[in-house]
Amino acid sequence: MATPKFAEIKQYIIGCIESGEWEENARVPSENQLAELFVCSRMTARRALTELTDNGVLERSQGLGTFVAGRKSQSSMLAIRNIADEIKDRGHGYSVQQLALRQVNATAPIAIALALELGSPVFHSVLVHCEQGVPLQVEERYVNPAFAPDYLEQDFSEQTPHEYLSQVAPLTEAHHTIEAIIASSELQQRLAIPATEPCLQISRRTWSRQGVVSFAKLVHPGSRFKLGGHLTFNK
Repeated sequence: MATPKFAEIKQYIIGCIESGEWEENARVPSENQLAELFVCSRMTARRALTELTDNGVLERSQGLGTFVAGRKSQSSMLAIRNIADEIKDRGHGYSVQQLALRQVNATAPIAIALALELGSPVFHSVLVHCEQGVPLQVEERYVNPAFAPDYLEQDFSEQTPHEYLSQVAPLTEAHHTIEAIIASSELQQRLAIPATEPCLQISRRTWSRQGVVSFAKLVHPGSRFKLGGHLTFNK
C-alpha cells in the first residue's frame, strides 16, 4: 500500500530535523511549497504541518510561518495520554524510576480527593518518568484499592500506572488543574533541577463508572516541558 502524501511530508520534515539540516527555530517550507514539492493539495500539506505541530515537533507563529520547535517536550492539554507513549512518539527513549509503591492511610486531602473516609487504606506510588534518561515528570499517585486491588503487585517498568488503571478501571471522567509551582528540595533532586527553576504541576482526579479511581500530582520542570493543544470550531 502506498504511503499517504501527508505521511510522506511528515517523514520528510522529521528526517530534515533529525539529520540536523533544519536546526531548532529554523523556518520550514510553507503549505504551498510542500504542496508543490510533493505534488499534493494544500490541505494535505496543512494536515502534515498541523499534526507535527500538535505533537510538539513544529511551532506555528501567526503571520510568520512554521518553525522547528524548541527542545521542550509537549503534552496535550485536551487529552489524557500515557506519558511513555508520548515520549516514544517523539522518537525518544523512555525509562522510569520507581521510588515508592506501598499502602498508606489516607490523610484528609487524599480522603477528600478519593471520596473515602479519613484514614482509609489507599495505595501510593511515586515514579520518575525520563526522556532520553533525563527526568521529565514526577508522578505521585494515590489509588482507591477497591478499583485496583492488585496495584501494589505491578511492575511499572513494564507499563505505567495510567496504562494499568485504564485496563482494570476504564476511565469515564477526569478533572485536572494546572499551576506553576516552585519545587520542594525533594522534587528538585528528583527532577535534577536548580532551586530557581519553576515547575508545572498537573493535579488530576480520574473516575470510572463506580467512583473515583485515583488522584495524581504530575510535576514537570519548566525548562523541559510545555502543554499545548489544537481546537477546531464548527463554522
